Amino acid sequence: MHKNLKITLIAVLAVAMLSGISLWYAVSLINPVQLTRLLSASVKEATGRDLNITGPVSLTIIPSIGIEAQDISLSNAVWASEAEMIHLKKLELGIRLLPLLHKKVQISKMNLNGIEVYLQSDGAGKGNWLLAAPLAQGQSAPRAGDVVTSDDGFISIENINITDARISYLGTTGPKQSFEVQRLALSGNGDKTSIQLDMKQARLSLGVRGTVTSIRKILEDWNAAPLKVDLDLSLDLNDKSLLVDGVIEKSPQQLPSFDITMSSKAFDLGPLLAGSAVVTSSSQSLQSANLKAPSSKEAKYFFDDERLPFDVLPSANGKMTLNIVQLDLPDQAPLKNLKALVKLSNEYVKVESVDFQLGNGRAQGMLSLGKFHSPTPVIAMQGFAKGFTLEEMMMDAKSKVRGGPTRFAFDIQSSGISLHQIASRATGKVQISVGQATVASSFLNKGGDFVITVLDAVNPLRKKSNETVLECAVAYLPVNHGLINIADTVGFETDRLDVVLNGSINLNSEAINLNIYPREKSGLTLGVDLANLVKLQGTLQKPSAGINKAAVVNSAVSIGLGFLTGGASILVENAKSIATKSQPCKAALRSWSDIYAGAN
Repeated sequence: MHKNLKITLIAVLAVAMLSGISLWYAVSLINPVQLTRLLSASVKEATGRDLNITGPVSLTIIPSIGIEAQDISLSNAVWASEAEMIHLKKLELGIRLLPLLHKKVQISKMNLNGIEVYLQSDGAGKGNWLLAAPLAQGQSAPRAGDVVTSDDGFISIENINITDARISYLGTTGPKQSFEVQRLALSGNGDKTSIQLDMKQARLSLGVRGTVTSIRKILEDWNAAPLKVDLDLSLDLNDKSLLVDGVIEKSPQQLPSFDITMSSKAFDLGPLLAGSAVVTSSSQSLQSANLKAPSSKEAKYFFDDERLPFDVLPSANGKMTLNIVQLDLPDQAPLKNLKALVKLSNEYVKVESVDFQLGNGRAQGMLSLGKFHSPTPVIAMQGFAKGFTLEEMMMDAKSKVRGGPTRFAFDIQSSGISLHQIASRATGKVQISVGQATVASSFLNKGGDFVITVLDAVNPLRKKSNETVLECAVAYLPVNHGLINIADTVGFETDRLDVVLNGSINLNSEAINLNIYPREKSGLTLGVDLANLVKLQGTLQKPSAGINKAAVVNSAVSIGLGFLTGGASILVENAKSIATKSQPCKAALRSWSDIYAGAN
């Protein structure tokens, strides 16, 4: 070997050795206790929360700087029910050396094991995860549109691996919900980040696989430089996959835009819907949980007055295309060949071209939601469905419902931030018709207090029968600013009765004022049909049967005249009732095209 080259190599090795020894010596001088205090003080200053590290802290320098700490916790908001928001059993960090020379912290790996996270919202909807200590110290909040810059060194993380994590959430209402994350892995690979997530919640098993544009690049360029984010993900819900493919683009000081396609050969929403239901015990079946869950606080309204989560909708521009060959829903036949196009423009979202097959029939419709970040979002919805049966809609009731060809149409406009507000301000029309069907009494009894009260008022003897033969049923419900006026526009016919309802339902107060007029099909009666004296009153939440005072007076007059005329007036009155209340389905039905264009 050339002498000069040998000298150079020896010098380089010597410098490297001296640098390593110096670095080792510098690291050895770092007191873990002092490091813990420094980290705790920094977190306290930035968030207002206490960071406690009660376990051992160790550092290594080969092949990169490594930090390992155990038993780490972050204190909770003062109003939260738990003392700690986060508790971590073990943290491992790997930090690259060379980027430190450029005042950048590049974390090659971050391993977190045994995490307990307690999330909670207060009465005003504020989350304990909002760490806003600088604002609490008097600094002004950035205005909308301001560019947030920093001269601090950028911190990037290449690989994150989280195992054995448990997350619980307690909202302002409802029970605590718990989520278990078996693994979350984010791995940097050039300009892409690979994602692997496995988590569970109750009976829900969720998995995410795929790649996105480098998360580091997203964090660096978002609102700072033109950015294009590619998505190629597979969402697995109880072993059924939904593919998510598309692109999100973001320019500085502009709303993000997107073009995303979601597709699946078979996807099941049942586990997702079941996971959000209130389950009172692990042994309780899903069906019984859906029927009536006990509540410590009874709801004031039938239509819930809780605020809908419109605020989670993003302000953005773009479109999302949905194409699912079969979508399974709980307790009904699956939706097939579901196609939809969702367009978003700032604070306006429109779901258009919705089309799917249900049983042997087809449904189509649209939904628009505007000003969804305002106190009064505006809603419009239209739809029409035909060619399916009640039996196809209710798979869990196949042995209890047979037949029942059904058509349905609606055209409603409203506004509001809760279901109660939307119902109380609704204007439009709804119509549903059902053809011949056989319905078990046990199934009808599951219809809720309102349905049971109506059925008992119409036919007090119905409990002696195991099933009802329905020949037809029609409900045409015009609504004007939350007031439904029913002028003989709800009627149904069974093998024994013809029934007509008239009156009103106020969706603001939810007050019911409905008169019930049943007629036996056996022919003329004595004219004293006690069911004609019944009206439905109370509220949708607490309906009750009352006395139709006008019917009582009319019946009393007819009976009194009957004694004077030898019964002739009773026969005349009964005949008049038959003439005016016969064929209730035909009388109630309106033109379908008046409700939804092209529905006939």
